[in-house]
Formats: sequence, structure tokens, C-alpha cells
Amino acid sequence: MNAPHRYTGPAIAAHWIVALLIIAAWPLGVYMHELPLSPEKLKLYSYHKWIGITVLLLFVPRILWRITHRPPAPVPMPAWQHKVAEGTHHLLYLLMVLVPLSGWLMSSAKGFQTVYFGVLPLPDLLGKNPELGDLLKETHEALNFALLVLVGLHVAGALKHHLIDKDSTLRRMLPFGR
Repeated sequence: MNAPHRYTGPAIAAHWIVALLIIAAWPLGVYMHELPLSPEKLKLYSYHKWIGITVLLLFVPRILWRITHRPPAPVPMPAWQHKVAEGTHHLLYLLMVLVPLSGWLMSSAKGFQTVYFGVLPLPDLLGKNPELGDLLKETHEALNFALLVLVGLHVAGALKHHLIDKDSTLRRMLPFGR
């Protein structure tokens, strides 16, 4: 059976929902980090955590869908570009787990429980340990910068295919049109 020309609706929806969540979480994290301790800062931290946990929760159905549904056949391109695209996608998937997980671990180690949407207390993954919390903060920041770089490469690659190569790479992931 031939691979479809476009990604499936659920794959497209998952891609763009997670993309929008990441686009919201990243600048929020940078902004809130610099604020003085206040109720506003704590509220923003909660929103940031909710976004991260949502990305983490969406990962499981997303990866199951990806495993069980054949993606479109790759567009013709040099083998090295296929390898870069595949590697970038694998790293993006990995970071979709590691970034929110490192944030959850950091919150646990720093003694700040994550309460999903303000109503569902999530278990602390670690006991309170300020030194480990500081290390996990640095880890979370480094992973976020890696995510920023990979998202930038992903977007640049999609735009290169669309604007320079004029192929269907970007169009087949757009939520509208054929």
C-alpha cells in the first residue's frame, strides 16, 4: 500500500498543538524567571508547569499514533538531508519528554508540588533537595535551549523546502488545504 501524501488529521493536530504549547511555554519561562517573587510570578509558574505537563501527556498518544500510522513518503532529497531530518525529529521527540520531565523533577526537588490546572496534585518525583533542584534547574534550562535550537532548525528546514525547493514537505503538515 502506498504511503499517503499528507499526514493524518490526528498527526497534524498533535504537531500543531504541541508546537503552540512549546511556543507559549518558552517565552513564558524566560519572562517569569526574571520576575521578583510575587503572586503573579507563582501564577505564571503554574501556567508554565501546566503547559509542560500537557506536552508530556500528549506525547504518549502522539508517539502511539506515529508508530501505528504510516507517515507520507519522504520527498526526494539527498540522503544526508533525510538523515538530518530524521535525527532532528528523534531529538525533538526526546526533548518533548525530557524538557517537561526535568521541570517536574526540578519542582519536586525544590519543594514546589505541581498541581495540574490547579486541581490535580501530581506526585513529587523526588524528595526536597535544594542542591539537586539547582542542578535540575540548569539541566531544564540547557534542555530548553537545545529545544529552541532544534525547533529553529525544524522551522528553517520546512521553510527551505517550501520556499527554495518548492516541494510538499511543509504543505503536507499544514492543518488546512490539500
